[in-house]
Amino acid sequence: MFFGIKYDRVISFLSGLFSIALLVFIWEYTAYLDFDYTKILPPPTQFLSSLVDHDFRIGIGSQSATLLDSIISSTLRVTIGLLIAFIASVVVGVLISSSIWIKRFIMPIVEVFAPIAPIAWIPLALILFGIGDQAAVFIVFMGVFFILTITAVKQIETVPKNLINIARSLGCSQSQIWLYVITPYVLPGVFTMLRINVIAAWMAVLAAEMTGLRDGLGAIIMNGRNLFNHDLILLGMLSIGIMGFLFNMLLKYVQDRFLWWDSIN
Repeated sequence: MFFGIKYDRVISFLSGLFSIALLVFIWEYTAYLDFDYTKILPPPTQFLSSLVDHDFRIGIGSQSATLLDSIISSTLRVTIGLLIAFIASVVVGVLISSSIWIKRFIMPIVEVFAPIAPIAWIPLALILFGIGDQAAVFIVFMGVFFILTITAVKQIETVPKNLINIARSLGCSQSQIWLYVITPYVLPGVFTMLRINVIAAWMAVLAAEMTGLRDGLGAIIMNGRNLFNHDLILLGMLSIGIMGFLFNMLLKYVQDRFLWWDSIN
């Protein structure tokens, strides 16, 4: 069974790579046929070669940054924002669920803020933190925190009563039940929702980096817009897509590796 699971994962991964490679091939082939739209949508070889010609630097003078710097900066902002949001949502979800009165008072507030798009938090982030990393992390955090908190509360509501009763029969205190029964039960569901919201997090950091940051994948797209450079715009878009895909794969590995008990259930 173990080898069957590993085989399925390998096939799934290779299928994904094949589909992406096929898309790139079709893109390049249509460019080779010299369709008119390639002036607006240049093939990958064109905008990647232009990047090599500029020593992988994007921007002008002191405001320039390498592609690697931009990828690292965006990834760190997304990672920090998601990590803080994940921890905070579990803690807040547990606190909300600890009392029916707290839930009745706090949950309506959380549900009001949950539908707000990450981009809507940009003005507040700029007022609080100015242009910089803190504002970008704040936007990522606000973009996913409320939906993760709702998920945590809903997951707590689904904890089987027999698990709690067994823990009590073994002499566990209420705090031990929350720590060793309820929280482990909740973590996989919240982490799954975190993976789903990775797309929202990358959209949030993209919007944040367009506010004037020197580096980041969003800054690449903004530079491309300001310079009317389609190559830069497509490079930024493609980089964000690839990083989002790899980020989700990494989170899937972390979930399987460290939240293994969910697969047993």
